[in-house]
Amino acid sequence: MITVSDVSLSFGGQTLFSHVNLKFTPGNCYGVIGANGAGKSTFLKILSGELEPSKGDVVLEAKTRLSVLKQDHFAYDDYSVLDTIISGNARLYEVMKQKDTLYSKEEFTEEDGNLAAALESEFAELDGWEAETEAGRILQGLGLDQELFYYPMNTLTEREKVKVLLAQALFGQPDIILLDEPTNGLDIQSVDWLENFLLDYEGTVIVVSHDRHFLNNVCTHIVDVDYNKIKIYVGNYDFWYESSQLMQRMLRDQNKKAEEKIKELQSFIERFSANKSKSKQATSRKKLLEKLTPGEMPASSRRYPFVGFTMDREAGKEILNVENLSKTVDGVRVLDNISFRVNKGDKIAFVGENEIANTTLFSILAGEIEPDEGSYKWGISTSQSYFPRDNSAFFDGCDMSIIQWLEQYSSDTLETYLRGFLGKMLFSGDDVLKPVNVLSGGEKVRCMLSRMMLYGANVLILDQPTNHLDLESITAVNNGLIDFKGNVLFSSYDHQFIQTVANRIIEIRPDGMLDKMMTFDDFIEFKKQNGLY
Repeated sequence: MITVSDVSLSFGGQTLFSHVNLKFTPGNCYGVIGANGAGKSTFLKILSGELEPSKGDVVLEAKTRLSVLKQDHFAYDDYSVLDTIISGNARLYEVMKQKDTLYSKEEFTEEDGNLAAALESEFAELDGWEAETEAGRILQGLGLDQELFYYPMNTLTEREKVKVLLAQALFGQPDIILLDEPTNGLDIQSVDWLENFLLDYEGTVIVVSHDRHFLNNVCTHIVDVDYNKIKIYVGNYDFWYESSQLMQRMLRDQNKKAEEKIKELQSFIERFSANKSKSKQATSRKKLLEKLTPGEMPASSRRYPFVGFTMDREAGKEILNVENLSKTVDGVRVLDNISFRVNKGDKIAFVGENEIANTTLFSILAGEIEPDEGSYKWGISTSQSYFPRDNSAFFDGCDMSIIQWLEQYSSDTLETYLRGFLGKMLFSGDDVLKPVNVLSGGEKVRCMLSRMMLYGANVLILDQPTNHLDLESITAVNNGLIDFKGNVLFSSYDHQFIQTVANRIIEIRPDGMLDKMMTFDDFIEFKKQNGLY
């Protein structure tokens, strides 16, 4: 158990949060949410002891082992993969190294023998004999081959390093696991394995994530960083979100009788308590929800941008025809005879591990690069708007203000119109005068989405549009694409985003292309049933 007592944190006179009093107990998974900059990752650093709070204490029960997902991908470059994973249990790794040093000595004294016996005893108590087996099981669960065990970390790709560091955090049955964005860079199968691992885990999990599907599947509680406070609410992310929206509506309507409010809230709680879930924690969550009172419902200060795409004209029946497209990038054939036809109303998610293939395809369809072979043809009545995965060309070296930058893409250049438009995208007041070359990743994405909305296109092409966005902005983009009446071609790693937007899934695979007119969940089930997962 972790007990947080009267914790406050201030930086340069600015208070991130104050007077925080929380308890994190075994058997529960806590999802930490909050707007960008609210202090989610900072709070995890306080819990891990990496950062001292300005005031208050964080207390762990005696002999508690806490494990943290490391963020420095170069910290273990001099280690082997196996050593990196096992070092997740620091004491076990230390005992192993002491043993190795001891047994490599040319002369072995009686004192050495006594030390060796003590180390062997502790090694057994720490399940050292099972360490390599456990490390292999976790590594394979995350989609990496056990053959990597003895590779140096500096020979791995960035995505492989992410998985090894996650394996390190999960290794050795720690009492508490702290995870900051654990699903970043993970493929669908790895995320699915991680969810099942955490559902079976009996300790305490505290996780920061922008993946709503992940938060819904694994979390028993939501830890909300808002109003410079941190509060714990029972339930998963969807419960938190819907109850927060409900509370906001009620707070705006102060004339309603208190009894009516309470009845509506109680009805809402009962509805969620009855929901079934694949989560093994569903039963305990239901019991907690049944004890919940309306006074414990969340209200949020968060602001959601408005993301809405409108078409200047509706497209005809002919949308897009792609025939035998091939393209080689840096000596690798990333597209090999790709053919498909886009029909009116299709919202297609391009999924799979080969994100370079998806990006290359989108770049070709947007007219940015030429294919090596094959052709594509847009319908004569279509108009396209493209959101590239790398938007740096739009901002690097540009000293325009946000409002000047957006003016380039708007037919209405009146300042009042542009300010109103940007206000809906959470750029208000003097924010619109900021130079675009100093914007954060999330702010640049909101600018790019604003640019797209001004085009009035009837076909949207979006390559990883949720990267760098907080949960509020992801939700806004998600809803905007659900409501859009035209065609959408997009790529994403966000499960809920794909499930709720796409009616067709295309996966570009090494052995060809898988193209199915179905939801993402059905697509995953299809792959499992046909040995393609």
